[in-house]
Amino acid sequence: MKAIFVTGTDTGVGKTIVCAHLAKYILEKGYSVITQKWVETGCRNRFSRDVETHLKIMGKDKLSIRNYLSDVSPYTFKAACSAHLASKMENKKINADKIKNSFRLLTRKFDFVIVEGIGGCLVPFDKSNFVINIVKDLNLPVVVVAHNKLGAINHTLLTLEALSARGINILGVLFNNSPQAQKMIIKDNPRIIKTLSKQEIFGCLPWVDKHDKFYESFSLIAGKIWEKMLHE
Repeated sequence: MKAIFVTGTDTGVGKTIVCAHLAKYILEKGYSVITQKWVETGCRNRFSRDVETHLKIMGKDKLSIRNYLSDVSPYTFKAACSAHLASKMENKKINADKIKNSFRLLTRKFDFVIVEGIGGCLVPFDKSNFVINIVKDLNLPVVVVAHNKLGAINHTLLTLEALSARGINILGVLFNNSPQAQKMIIKDNPRIIKTLSKQEIFGCLPWVDKHDKFYESFSLIAGKIWEKMLHE
């Protein structure tokens, strides 16, 4: 079994698309792979919208994972807000052990498990616990997805520092370019972050509006992530 956790420097940085296309890449290599979203808010139908996106891009549907629906999406909440607040609003406590058990079940059934994080790495799910605590307990290596724009340096370095301080294995960083960002910023951000953090930079993904075009650009980066995953 191999598994990774994909976190972001913020919400809306492209974690879902990265997870989906990485899963597709691994599927095409002939392995069984499943994605997981531990907690998701803003879900009206009580199933992770992000996992539905993963499945669509992988060429699958919910029927194909019908035996694991509650495991790939352990906690969903209707309110579109932070996990701890949504949990409080619905009076439904998020249990870390339930998440860990669901993850471990999936690792027994599939060759690879890709877990999509919730926003950034220091998102709390109650008054005293962060999602990153579960990542640490499960000893999961992490890929960081950053939105390549003004402000990315601070957000990315803080994320890397938080992961490093907890002894979490960082595989590397990949950037999703913002269409509004200046070219010189997009070019400089990865270089200065690599210099300051000494972490591997997998590359930068262009802003595209079609999944097939994204996959073309992502394949090279997926190959780099794949190689690091195999050696963990």
